[in-house]
Amino acid sequence: MRAIAISDSANFYVSAERIFDPSLNGVPVIVLSNNDGCAVARSDEAKALGIKMGEPLHLLRDKIATHGVKVFSSNYTLYGDISRRVVEVYEDYTPNVEIYSIDECFLDFSGFQDRVAHAKHMRRDVLRRIGIPVRVGIAQTKTLAKCANDIAKKNPIFEGVLDMTDPALADWLLPRVPVGDIWGIGRRTTRKLEGIGISTAAQLRDMPLRQARALGTVVLERTVLELQGEPCIAFDDVEPPRKGMAVTRSAGAPMTDFDTLFQAITAHATRAAEKLRQHGLVAGTLTVFFHTNRHRPDRPQYAGSRSTRLTPMSSDTFELVAAAKQCAIAAWPKNCTQNYAFTKAGVMLDELLPQDDQPRTLFDEPRKSPTLMAALDAVNARFGKKTMVLASEGTARTWQLRANHRSPRYTTRISDLPVVR
Repeated sequence: MRAIAISDSANFYVSAERIFDPSLNGVPVIVLSNNDGCAVARSDEAKALGIKMGEPLHLLRDKIATHGVKVFSSNYTLYGDISRRVVEVYEDYTPNVEIYSIDECFLDFSGFQDRVAHAKHMRRDVLRRIGIPVRVGIAQTKTLAKCANDIAKKNPIFEGVLDMTDPALADWLLPRVPVGDIWGIGRRTTRKLEGIGISTAAQLRDMPLRQARALGTVVLERTVLELQGEPCIAFDDVEPPRKGMAVTRSAGAPMTDFDTLFQAITAHATRAAEKLRQHGLVAGTLTVFFHTNRHRPDRPQYAGSRSTRLTPMSSDTFELVAAAKQCAIAAWPKNCTQNYAFTKAGVMLDELLPQDDQPRTLFDEPRKSPTLMAALDAVNARFGKKTMVLASEGTARTWQLRANHRSPRYTTRISDLPVVR
């Protein structure tokens, strides 16, 4: 029988912070979004205080002071490396691992006789080797596995592992799962389903397929089949080809002049070009956008966006930055006396193709840049990111994200290692 597991890390960002600071155990902890804006991760203790996901930091000041809540800026370098290490442990327990997000992976558990014992041993090993607590849900399909994982999170009687491949156990549990908790069922679909009397996962599982397709297209029909134990979402061993990518950041300080804005856009275009080369891709279209703070209607508002075709298709940093500058100039407000303060900018790339598959034209000239780009990537790989950058990115970088509460990047920077005296 095919068995798919999904393992997710408990309050992952908070758990990663606790690895290097055991004094945080049992203490309310929150991790903030980009620019220290709002809470995007909360410990169980913070949740018990009523701190909600996405709640802005400025609304939490009193609660933080009263209850001693520990506050951290997002430390994506640390979290990414911890996630990589967790995946390495998973790979010791199954030949097939599919990374779903930074804190979730699908695992192929087919062929194991005692799947619960195998999963519990894996949990202990992740906690011992990495220090991250994980929970595991097992079932015949990805949708059922996600459902089992959610149940294992909320019910301590399962001790972090739930194998729902037993039809009798599924029949007992699914009537207790709200339909809105099912993977892929959004708020709008939930309202439609509840409107026809379907409020639990069991009722959705028993829904006629023709009715499911009429109500929610083939997507809902696929979810119903998955709840019935028929796999419709493949276990992919290879990452599907990408159709587009984006690099976008909020600014640490408002950008009020074109030069500062273009420094940020240069940095985003540079990072996008690096990502293209890492995946062996080239892009055919580039879009630049920037806008003011939409949550401050009392201030002048402006949003600019322009796109351009890249001919020939490219992953060259210089070519992408040059194209981004043309777009930024075209989108910049003209003949305006308003003092705009731009708080976010980004670069998007579309029409991505493998480099060897890009279309050629009769007039294509030999490209000299691949050698230069390889040298640029090699320098930054050896000596650290941003060791070598384009001059148009600037040196002050006042637009960079705020991260006033960021912990050290213990696992990736020697300078951040703790010193033992």
